[in-house]
Amino acid sequence: MAVEHRLLTVREVAESMRVSTMTVYRLIRAGALPALRVGKHFRIREADLGTYLDAQVVRAQVARGGGAWPAA
Repeated sequence: MAVEHRLLTVREVAESMRVSTMTVYRLIRAGALPALRVGKHFRIREADLGTYLDAQVVRAQVARGGGAWPAA
C-alpha cells in the first residue's frame, strides 16, 4: 500500500501561509515545521504543513480561552 506524499517547496509554503520564505526557514530550523532536505533545498510534505497549521489554530483557541469568536 503506497502512500503518495506531495512535496512543497519553501516558496510554495510561504505563499500558502502568506509569509516570507525566511519565516518558513526559521520554522524549519526551530523544528516547528518538519522538512526534508533534498540536496541544498528543503521540501515540506503537504500533510506536515496541514498538521502545523491545525496545531496553530488549536494553540490560538487555547490562548483566547475557548473556541468561540468574541461576540460583535
